Amino acid sequence: MSLGLSKYEGRIMDPITTIAKKLGLDPKLLIPYGFHKAKVPLEIRDNSAKRGKMIVITGITPTKAGEGKTTTTIGLAQGFGQIKKNVVANLREPSLGPIFGIKGGGTGGGASKIEPEDEINIHFTGDAHAVGSAHNLLAALTDNVAQRHLIPGFTPVDIIWRRVTDVEERSLRDIVTGLGNASNAPLRQSGFDIVTASEIMAILALTTGLEDLRSRLSKIVVGFTNAGLPVTAHDIGAVGSMMSLLRHAILPNLVQTSEGQPVFVHTGPFGNIAHGCSSVIADQIALQYADYVLTEAGFGADLGFEKYMHIKARFHNLEPSAVVLVVSIRALKSHGGVKSSQLDKVNEDAVHQGMPNLEHLVKMIGYFGLPVVVAINKFTSDSEKEIGIVKKGSEAAGAYAAIEIDVFEKGGQGAIELAETLVSVTSGKTPDVTYLYEIGASIKDKVLALAQKVYGAEEVRWSALAEKKLRAYTNLGWDKLPICMAKTHLSLSHNPRLKGKPSNYVFQVSDIRASLGAGFLYPIAGSIVTMPGLPGSPRKLDVDDEGRIIGL
Repeated sequence: MSLGLSKYEGRIMDPITTIAKKLGLDPKLLIPYGFHKAKVPLEIRDNSAKRGKMIVITGITPTKAGEGKTTTTIGLAQGFGQIKKNVVANLREPSLGPIFGIKGGGTGGGASKIEPEDEINIHFTGDAHAVGSAHNLLAALTDNVAQRHLIPGFTPVDIIWRRVTDVEERSLRDIVTGLGNASNAPLRQSGFDIVTASEIMAILALTTGLEDLRSRLSKIVVGFTNAGLPVTAHDIGAVGSMMSLLRHAILPNLVQTSEGQPVFVHTGPFGNIAHGCSSVIADQIALQYADYVLTEAGFGADLGFEKYMHIKARFHNLEPSAVVLVVSIRALKSHGGVKSSQLDKVNEDAVHQGMPNLEHLVKMIGYFGLPVVVAINKFTSDSEKEIGIVKKGSEAAGAYAAIEIDVFEKGGQGAIELAETLVSVTSGKTPDVTYLYEIGASIKDKVLALAQKVYGAEEVRWSALAEKKLRAYTNLGWDKLPICMAKTHLSLSHNPRLKGKPSNYVFQVSDIRASLGAGFLYPIAGSIVTMPGLPGSPRKLDVDDEGRIIGL
């Protein structure tokens, strides 16, 4: 097995020291993990030196047909490289669960990948493992405190902190722990979530440094006393030990695209239950060293982009200069009611039927006062008339332009026009952002604003449980936190079966929970699964005789 310089798609990857030099970063400051990836220390960050333009990459409501948001982000970074612009792409770390489940790797595709893709997808620099370890340590310490009655009025039945694993396993969604004799206590009902759904992952993505990380970890609520008072990680005495596990995970990871552009891959919060964006720290450092920073927001614009704005940008001076909305003709046909087996057939009517989803999201992004450029991710089955429908409809909805890209086949060459358009769009000052709700508004008013402006609903209906918890959270003073809506990514609504642009419906909130460490409340719309299950035919990986991974 070779541990030296590796070759991908006919190109020998640059040493990570060369990538650092492209950023103007002293290679001596890197913390290397082999030849092709490294962590960068927090000491290099100087927010007063911010120079770059932030561009958020988002997409229409996801479909099984695929939109290609990650591949577009990587290909666009290469497109900026083709026109000799200093650029950095910021992406989330892939999760092992989907890699071995149905989704596969999260490093792009074709001629637009981040490398070394096998290492990034499998284990990487150990950040996800650190998050899982810190999360489960807190769970163990909480159980111990509750079992030994070390906090008055706090018993095992009062614990709300579940455990996590990075493997998809439906049998762990609801479990009973502590079975057997008294030495196995405490006996209680619990469950597992996937690591990306951990509040600690969301905290790591939103923190600004070690002291802020300590402060956020201390606020994690692990349960309530019988008097209704929150019990936190600080009360448990777990914060210092968690910090020791996360001290390196807070550092961003530097890698490269297939064409040698710098990429930060750091943190991977779940796009449903959390905000679905890479780290604040990576964005801050990238803006200091690059002229253009491309940061991807998870799932569709109704989730990742909206949460990027209200949770990440609003509190960290990360307002974007422009937004790229990724779409494919195949995905629009899917929203138009076409079956997967028929997506490669020309169907202009179906494209028209699917366009309301795209048009709504263009307008929604426009509510923030930001310019939108639609990126049409081309497939060989797309017809010129179908592409024309998308261009005309996008611009009529308010998009600055709709540009065809072909980054899977052509890499950066397939995104030159899009890169040049974005240079033009962002040439002026950063737009004045308008947010969709006041942070001091009531919880109900904030959720109503999102339901009407983002999800296209008429009104919101709260369950009795959600109403009860809403009153409790308001009494505890948590009502001034931003909203991180937990809902399906497969529809603008709470119902995954409602495709296109649902309207004239009631948005259903079944529950509401608090992530005080991350700094948001997350109402749950419909039913959200935080522990995915494996498909009928899980993805199978293997290694060849030289130790290289096969199957990504």
